[in-house]
Amino acid sequence: MPHEHHHGCGHDAHDHDHDQIDDLGPQDSLFNQIDRENIVALNGDGDPSVLVKPWHDRLDETKSLQSDDDDELIVHIPFNTSVKLRGFMLKAGPGAVTPKKVALYTGDSVMSFDDLSDKVPLQELEVVESREVGEYPLRTAKFSNVSSITLFFPESQGADKVQIYYIGFLGSWSEHKRGPVVTVYEAQANLADHEKIQGTDGAFSSAQF
Repeated sequence: MPHEHHHGCGHDAHDHDHDQIDDLGPQDSLFNQIDRENIVALNGDGDPSVLVKPWHDRLDETKSLQSDDDDELIVHIPFNTSVKLRGFMLKAGPGAVTPKKVALYTGDSVMSFDDLSDKVPLQELEVVESREVGEYPLRTAKFSNVSSITLFFPESQGADKVQIYYIGFLGSWSEHKRGPVVTVYEAQANLADHEKIQGTDGAFSSAQF
């Protein structure tokens, strides 16, 4: 069906601190590898960056993202570096506004609802209704070398909206590094490559003492 859902981006809502934040969660938490400033939500009512919280705020229910026109929601999350995902964490709901499931896709571009209708997700998870943070294992082989991920919540568990409080990922990461700069030095000078000395007809004269 056609969609005219609103497009939300964390960057437009307010300024963010680019510095890393102490995250006292699991050692393989990818909180500081998420580019929180550039998270995008389609059909989201509010700032999607509030979903990515430090571990000690994971149960906080004062900030959330709710779907807007109906119970479909897309959240696109870029990473600052290449990551390998092993787990997905979610706090949503409670009750009927809990998403029924979530489909995961990788790719740099923000996918629309129409884009996703033609794609098969890398993995689809059934969401458990709970006030706690649910941890869902991912098929690591399908989520290696990931630069961004798209989460599609296609329906609620009975309400006309979905509501999400917290999203997190577990895994490993590698820093993007430039290749080494190689400087080539001459092992032996080639006189033909050097400028001629005026007054010598192109010859290099030896020093006169």
